[in-house]
Amino acid sequence: MGIRRLVITLLAAFSAAGLHAEESVWDRLQIHGFASQGAVNTSDNRFFGDSNNTSFDFTELGVNASLQFNPSILLSAQLLSRRTGDLYDGTPALDYALADVTFASTMTHALGLRVGRIKNPLGLYNETRDVPFTHPGIFLPQVVYFDKVRNLMLASDGLMFYDHLYGETGNLSLTFGGGRAVNDENVEWTYLGNNFDGDLEPNGLTRLVSLWYATLDDRLKLGLGGAVLSMQFDPGAQSLLAGATDLIYWIASFQYNTEDWSLSAEYARESLEWHDYGPLNPDRKSTGEGYYLQGIYRIRPDLELMLCYQEGFSDRKDRDGTRQSDLTGGFSPPFNSFSKIWSAGLRWDIDRHWMVRAEYQWNHGTFILSPRENPDPSQLQEDWSLFAVQAAFRF
Repeated sequence: MGIRRLVITLLAAFSAAGLHAEESVWDRLQIHGFASQGAVNTSDNRFFGDSNNTSFDFTELGVNASLQFNPSILLSAQLLSRRTGDLYDGTPALDYALADVTFASTMTHALGLRVGRIKNPLGLYNETRDVPFTHPGIFLPQVVYFDKVRNLMLASDGLMFYDHLYGETGNLSLTFGGGRAVNDENVEWTYLGNNFDGDLEPNGLTRLVSLWYATLDDRLKLGLGGAVLSMQFDPGAQSLLAGATDLIYWIASFQYNTEDWSLSAEYARESLEWHDYGPLNPDRKSTGEGYYLQGIYRIRPDLELMLCYQEGFSDRKDRDGTRQSDLTGGFSPPFNSFSKIWSAGLRWDIDRHWMVRAEYQWNHGTFILSPRENPDPSQLQEDWSLFAVQAAFRF
């Protein structure tokens, strides 16, 4: 389903609700929004703009609406403007827009379908990553939640079935479905290493599945989710050949919460295969890997401390990056294939509407960086630090 047709369908549904339902249906309409502004400074390398000289190109504005049309149908959508250095220029885009239809709902079971532009059910944070207040830090762990290909991970245009089971010891949720991936130039930069003449487009449907278990009080959460997709390169006049990139991504999640602290850990693996791009880009395979351990301590209800360690590798069989560097003739340094990061952050919720944050990172390696912002690997520095602050508002 094209995104234009999706929007028209949802707008028609909203109009129908106003024409045919009771006037009080609009009492169930909820509108919320948020805005954030950040500043990022790095000792070396570029992250969200010209961060060597402190970048203020880190702005997010979002407005979302939801309407419980009747007990079985929920309509919701969000428009987002995101400016993050060279990755996104702030052009408003439809983050998600869907109809959630519940087929059956009892005290022990719920079965339903979501159709439209739907958040991909991957990991602890992907479905809520668009709202700053839901983050454990200013930046999600980049070795698992890649901002350099954010839109590809975030959502798909299609449909997903879900089945929730509510038991005496906890809740079990299964989601599965498929749709068309949301590609942009950042995907091409990341998986092809440059912005070639042509377009890297979805080839068929993305297939997704996730399984979650949570105790009744949400103290313990366990999850496993994955996605399979293929992308076909449509070349221009002077470019690569019409090759394809196949991707399998899965993530295992753990979280334990108490009143004063939370502990989270996730492990992700990304299998990639490039083929038929031509003699200058021979067929190859790699399996990327990323994991992190993160703790949050609530000093008091409005103040919390975050500490995180994460590691990521573009190929788990080449952890020091020497083999991939050799494939480029040394053009890409070995440390461009891995990242090891320590992060510490502080969050202050001034009131229910305002939040401010600060975060410091020490980075060894540059795997998390986008080649779009850092096109010349010879200019990269292996060890670098990042300091960021952010203010956010919601209504």
